Amino acid sequence: MITLRMGLAFTSTTLLVLLLILGLSKGQMEEEEKLKGVTPPPKSCLCELQNLGATFPWQEFQIVHSFSSNCTQTLTKQEFIEVDSLLASLYYRLQNLEKDVKDFEADFDTGLYSVISLRIIEIELTEISSLLLKLNQTSHNKKALLDNLTAQMQTMADKLEEIEQFDRMHVVQRQQESKRIKRSLKECEAELEATPAPVTTPAPGNCPFGRLLNITGPNSFMVTQYSTSYPYGAWGMDPKPAPGKEDRHWLVILTSSNIYGNYIRMYNSHSDLVAAKQVEDITVTSSATTTNSIMGPGSVIYNNAYYYNCYSSSRVCRFDLTYKNISTMELPGAGSSNKFPYCQPSSCFQYTDIDLATDESGLWVIYTSQAKFGNVILSRLDANNLTLLQTWYTSLQKKIITNAFMACGVLYATRFIDSSYDEVFYSFDTTTGVERSTLAFPFKKMSTNIQHLNYNPRNHMLYVYNDAYILTYQAVFG
Repeated sequence: MITLRMGLAFTSTTLLVLLLILGLSKGQMEEEEKLKGVTPPPKSCLCELQNLGATFPWQEFQIVHSFSSNCTQTLTKQEFIEVDSLLASLYYRLQNLEKDVKDFEADFDTGLYSVISLRIIEIELTEISSLLLKLNQTSHNKKALLDNLTAQMQTMADKLEEIEQFDRMHVVQRQQESKRIKRSLKECEAELEATPAPVTTPAPGNCPFGRLLNITGPNSFMVTQYSTSYPYGAWGMDPKPAPGKEDRHWLVILTSSNIYGNYIRMYNSHSDLVAAKQVEDITVTSSATTTNSIMGPGSVIYNNAYYYNCYSSSRVCRFDLTYKNISTMELPGAGSSNKFPYCQPSSCFQYTDIDLATDESGLWVIYTSQAKFGNVILSRLDANNLTLLQTWYTSLQKKIITNAFMACGVLYATRFIDSSYDEVFYSFDTTTGVERSTLAFPFKKMSTNIQHLNYNPRNHMLYVYNDAYILTYQAVFG
C-alpha cells in the first residue's frame, strides 16, 4: 500500500496503471504538438571557461586613446605662430630703433638733433616694451601648456608599455623595428644621392621659407603729413634698391580728385618719414592730368623704377628714377578708368583697375578684362623691357575683393569683414594653378577702406595705404 499526501490510498497495481496512463497521455501530447508544428524546446549544454592569465586593461587603453586625440587637437602649429609673430615684430622694432639711434647720433654730432628725433626713439622703446611684455606672457602660457602635456605624455608612455605586454605575438615590436630599418635606409639613400643645390632665384609658387600662415600687425602706423586730406595714395620700399638706398621709403599722394598725381616723395629712412624731414620730391610729369601722369593707387617701385597705371589709359608706365624718362606698354583688353575696380559691399575704390605688385620673382600686374567677364588676370612682367612674360587666368571676380598682393608667386586676395577688419581669404598658385578660397587671415585696419596693398620680399612686410594712414604688417611664413 502507498499513501500519497492527499490522503488517498492506492494499491501498487493501481499506481502502475495510473503511471502508464500518464505516460501515454504525455506521448499523445507530443505527437499532437508535432502534428500542429510546435517544436519542442532545444537541448542546451552549459560550460564554464576560466581565464588564468591577466585581463587586458581595456579601460587603460581607452584613457590613452582619449589623451592622444585631445593632444592632437590641443598641440597644433597655431599655438606657436603667435610667438613667431611677436618675435618677428620685435625684430622689426629693434631694427628701427637701431636706425633711429644712429640717425640721432649723427644729428647730435652736427648739432641738428631735435625733440622729434627723441620722441621717435621714445615711441620705439614703448612699442618694444609692450612687445616684450606680450612675449613673456605668451611664452609663460605656452611653457605651462608644454609642461602639462609633457607630464601627461610620460604617463601615457608608461601605460603603453604596460599594454604592450599583452602583445604576445610581438606585432608592435616588429612594426617598430621595421620602421627603424626603413628610416635608416632612407637616410642612407639620401646621403648617397645628396648633391649641392644650385643657387637659383625661387620659381613662382616655390617659397623657400614655407607657405603663408598669418598676417600680424599693424607693426607701425601713422597719418601722412597731409593728415586725412588725401585718402588715396601708395607707399613702400624698393624690394631691389640701388646701392646705398636700402632704407629709402617712398610716398605717392593722389592730389587731384583722389585719382591723379604727378610726383613721388622720397625719404632716406622710416624715421625721416615719421618726422617729415629730409624730403626729396621727384616730379614724374608736369601736371597731375596730362599724358603719362599717375592714375590710381596701384603703383610700386622696383629696381629703382616707378611703375604705375598711365593717365586715362590701360597702359603701364615705367618711370626711371635715375634718368627721369618714361616708357609704356599696353595691357591688351585690360579694363581701366573705373570699369573693374576693387570693391567692398557698399562701394568701390575708384581707379584701382590696374594694380602693380612685387614679390621674390619680380614685377606683376593684376587686372581684368571684359573678355574674361571681370575675372582676375595675373601677368608677370619683364621689369626692364616692360613686356609680358606670362599670363594666368583665375575664376575670382575682381569686384568682390578689396585688394590683392603677390608673395612667392602666389596671388593673395582680401575681402571686407567690417570697418575694422579685412581678411586674406583667397590664393592662386602660379606654379600649380590651384585656387583656394578657404584662407582666413584677418588683419586690423585703422580706417574702413584700403586703397593700396603691396608685399616687399626683402623684409616680408605688407605696406598698406588705408584712408590716409600708412601701415605695415608682417607676413608670417612657415
